[in-house]
Amino acid sequence: MDPSMTRTVASQPKNAVHEVEKVCTGGHTDVLLYPAKKMQHLVKSGIDHEKTSQNLTSSKADPLLKPVMETKSAFLNSDFKQKVAEILFKYSNGLWANALPKVYEDTYKVTFPEDALNNLDLLSDICTVNQISDSPKKAILYAKPQKYIDENLNATDSVHIHEDLKIMVEQECSQLMEKTKEQCPENIFVPPLIIPAEASPSVLVVELNNTNEVVIRYVGKDYSAAQELMEDEMKEYYSQNPTVLLIQSGSIGQLVAVHAEEDAWLRAQIISVEDNRIKVCYVDYGFSEIIENNKVYKLGRRFYSLPFQAAKCKLAGMEVFCDDPVLVKVVESQTCGKIFAVEILEKSDIPLVVLYDTSGEDDININVTCLKALCDKSLELHLQADALYTNVRVTNVCSDGTLYCQVPSKGLAKLCEILQKLEDYFHYKQASEYFISLPFCGKICLFPCKGKWARVEITSVHSSRALDVQFMDTGTVASVKVSELRDIPSQFLREIIAVPPQAMKCCLADLPRNIGMWTPDAVLWLRDTVLNCPDCSIKVAKLDDSKGIAYIYLFTPKNFPDPDRSINRQITNADLWKHQKDVFLSVAPSGASPIKGKSDTILAPELIGLGLKKSFMGSIKPAPEPSSVVPTLDMPPLLPLPKPGEHMDVYISVACHPGHFVVQPWQEIHNLEVLMEEMILYYSMAEERPIAVKKNNLYAAKVENKWHRVLIKGILTNGLVSVYELDYGKHELVSIRKVQPLVDMFKKLPFQAITAQLAGVKCEQWSEEASIVFRNHVEKKPLVALIQAVNESTSSWDRKIVTYLVDTALPDTDIWIHHFMSQYFVALSKVN
Repeated sequence: MDPSMTRTVASQPKNAVHEVEKVCTGGHTDVLLYPAKKMQHLVKSGIDHEKTSQNLTSSKADPLLKPVMETKSAFLNSDFKQKVAEILFKYSNGLWANALPKVYEDTYKVTFPEDALNNLDLLSDICTVNQISDSPKKAILYAKPQKYIDENLNATDSVHIHEDLKIMVEQECSQLMEKTKEQCPENIFVPPLIIPAEASPSVLVVELNNTNEVVIRYVGKDYSAAQELMEDEMKEYYSQNPTVLLIQSGSIGQLVAVHAEEDAWLRAQIISVEDNRIKVCYVDYGFSEIIENNKVYKLGRRFYSLPFQAAKCKLAGMEVFCDDPVLVKVVESQTCGKIFAVEILEKSDIPLVVLYDTSGEDDININVTCLKALCDKSLELHLQADALYTNVRVTNVCSDGTLYCQVPSKGLAKLCEILQKLEDYFHYKQASEYFISLPFCGKICLFPCKGKWARVEITSVHSSRALDVQFMDTGTVASVKVSELRDIPSQFLREIIAVPPQAMKCCLADLPRNIGMWTPDAVLWLRDTVLNCPDCSIKVAKLDDSKGIAYIYLFTPKNFPDPDRSINRQITNADLWKHQKDVFLSVAPSGASPIKGKSDTILAPELIGLGLKKSFMGSIKPAPEPSSVVPTLDMPPLLPLPKPGEHMDVYISVACHPGHFVVQPWQEIHNLEVLMEEMILYYSMAEERPIAVKKNNLYAAKVENKWHRVLIKGILTNGLVSVYELDYGKHELVSIRKVQPLVDMFKKLPFQAITAQLAGVKCEQWSEEASIVFRNHVEKKPLVALIQAVNESTSSWDRKIVTYLVDTALPDTDIWIHHFMSQYFVALSKVN
């Protein structure tokens, strides 16, 4: 079949029953589809056919417009019309109008008039035009008897039609149109599938042929749940109409219902037809199957409303290797039939995504896991227990004493060779051409370090400007600017990915059990002694394959191989393990009695052991310490507050209960985000050194991978400190090693957290239930604050506002939160 003919056929209504006729033109056969003989009851005889034609024409053309119509008919000459009539005689059951140009050109080898189909009434003197829809080209043409065509082509007399016959035919035609619409649901369009708006929707992976076209189904109320409901309705619907809706002969592209295994009813589209067997694609599942035609039924109109649930996605980071058989096989085994959380990087017809397995304690990046299949196994280094390795370089020492080492190997030599080729390439090619346009977790790229290119993997994206990376071959973690990263040129990508990471994770073996948590002094001594020393040696004590850690004895060049002079023995010096004395946080209001407990020295360890690091400080409202401790010169300017009676757009960062919540000025949110980015970049590059931390002083502290401006509220045991986030109003416990001086450049923006109390409600003690209700309605939301009172202070954390809150998210209704809480108390009192 000619391709253009295929397109013509495919564009026709799909679910009506069609017949097929073959027309031999120029030595080849064209297959045309047209409606079945259900239309023929209008054509009972030559005379009836003529009357039908006359009435169909006159129903569209008012007699007053007849001279105009006749004038237009002159544009189509009689020779053209005669040729069209000859074609239509071959199709006793009619021909689709938009199939006519193809047949005409193949038959007569001349061009079909360009505008001939724009007004089919111009052909009314040679054929009957049955309009199927509002589209002028969606019509069926029936040939008139030859004697009437001859008369019409030569006659100028108008046709007179009896009004009663006209009405009868119009009614019959209207009934036929309604019946056709019911039986031809191709006039109904299936709505497109909308990608879920939530940040990390869940998907079920169905199948894939390559990683650029992974078939998925979204899981959720409006997706998989709606589909299950529809399939239940289909089962009920078709059980009541078991044979009436059976399709006699389907057409390619037609949407149908299929009676599948286990008495399930599924939506499908016909791909091909051969004898009694039909190949269908299940549009909600994404896979294909060949079935008997007695399982295929007409798809009811009601089942067109749900979008097709089978969708496709593209796995980020695998585009260059999308057809690699090894990679495809691994992705298939890791993903098919499983549900994942998905990060959508780019919304398009086939969105770019990262899949995450969230079933365990840690989220696993499936894209990264599968890409490891492309690593060259021959380049992997497998350490052996009790083996000695020389010329080892320690590349990183973490704050918990973990080491990363580079051991001479075939893989390391190969990596150096590839990186040198990259250096040479960028000498002739501008590296600026390879800026990262779309950073995402797990992406492998290049970073300039000490005049050379290094492999890094993106581990966390903070914003469009700042992100965290891990150096794959040294184990170092750093926050960098997106603009500093470069994409790996495609011709080097496979080679770069094939080399496994060259940083081996190690721990010192046989350290005394009572050492406990590493002190800053011990970490610094280890760094100064071994970091980047080129000629260290290691002896492997044991291997923990489950954690990917080797326990080692570490030697500097001068001390190898004396076990008594190993780093393991030297670091046990008691002076390196002295912890700072504990300074405990007072949570009692000024002038009040302190909280009673067993003793001050028991308080902090109990909190840590019970897992209450974060919740404790948020559940007890601490009284502010006197602000005079912090010198005024070291303070940022105070945030200007509205006067009573004025409005303010705010964001609620913390909501404990109506008596205590924290707001941020909405207009300053962007400035705060910029500040946070700059702090991430600055402190990630600054050298980490222990500092003398003082209570009630300002510092920068790293909390959950972000640096915050904080006030130290207390110094607890085991090297933990309690901090108050001055821009977000949260209390946190962090390691003292994560605290650094707050430099002047970060003191220009006023602290953004404003303590607040809800106006319009009177309650001194808030129940847990009331607190939860309040929190669910305001926390992490932008609202409007109407200020009732302001309690000023020279310290930002001592200032407080009393305010009404208004939720203006609904288009027609403003929700006053104090009204809502009052109604809650009324309802609660009735229940009680």
